[in-house]
Amino acid sequence: METVAKDELHQLLNEVKNFCEARDWDQFHNIKELAIGVSTESAELLELFRFRSLEECEALLSNVSSREKIEDEMADVFFFLLRIAGRYGVDLKAALAKKMQKNAQKYPVEKARGSNKKYDEF
Repeated sequence: METVAKDELHQLLNEVKNFCEARDWDQFHNIKELAIGVSTESAELLELFRFRSLEECEALLSNVSSREKIEDEMADVFFFLLRIAGRYGVDLKAALAKKMQKNAQKYPVEKARGSNKKYDEF
């Protein structure tokens, strides 16, 4: 199962790389610009929910048109993360696994379960 996931991620990395190379975008895709892209696209995702109640936000996911906008912004964030990983040799799967281990230490189940406190507030 892990091999399939790794192959799928590798395929996505190559798809993004090929897309950008075909358009000669490497010259614009340095770490600073790509990190700005992550932030910009994340803000565009957040904007879809701004000034809405939780119920309204969840209703957006039930509407075909608004759900597509949400998915588009999520895909844009993912695109930039994949682009950074591809350009700078970041193994996203390994980075996530390492970060989850750190999070498990910061947020042990016995302290964090059912709590929204930050690790330094326990």
